[in-house]
Amino acid sequence: MFITFEGGEGSGKSTVIRELAKRIEEAGREVVVTREPGGTPISEKIRDVILDRSSGEMDARTEALLYAASRRQHVVEKIIPALKEGKVVISDRYLDSSLAYQGMARGLGMAEVYELNMFATGGLEPDLTLFFDLAPEEGMERIEANPNREINRLDLEGMPFHQKVRLGFETLARENPHRIVKIDASKPLEEVISAAWAVVGNRLRYR
Repeated sequence: MFITFEGGEGSGKSTVIRELAKRIEEAGREVVVTREPGGTPISEKIRDVILDRSSGEMDARTEALLYAASRRQHVVEKIIPALKEGKVVISDRYLDSSLAYQGMARGLGMAEVYELNMFATGGLEPDLTLFFDLAPEEGMERIEANPNREINRLDLEGMPFHQKVRLGFETLARENPHRIVKIDASKPLEEVISAAWAVVGNRLRYR
């Protein structure tokens, strides 16, 4: 089963992923936790280029292409092999992030970015996506309050950009109700974890 976690900056995905991965393993399933951009040595090198704060002049299409290239390597080297071995794969970001960030917020068009990524991934889509919904203002406050959080190039974008990202995710959730489940990430952490586990645990029981 391929599960992706999506949302804007500071929505708390990583913390919830760690807890859910532990619960899935306790339920007797093997889990591979990974992230995008990144997940493999080649993909991590591309991540460094994309998120480097000195890459401020990067063109929007260049950005979209680099994400797709990183994703391609991630899919063929890590995700597909793990799925073939019967493991549960949890990825912190995947295709929907490109649709929201480059398609919507950068204005490249969600349909165009989708087609690019279908080519890159060979059509691999998640079985389940959790969208951690949080007001961008609150997300940025969380980032600023966390001294251990990496501040990358996308974090430095203005609030209008992050508001468009949220709009992109909301649009995707409406259009894909069979796959995307929205989680209110503004609630206390334990409530967010419980809500996420209720969805993931239920899906796993029927797989």
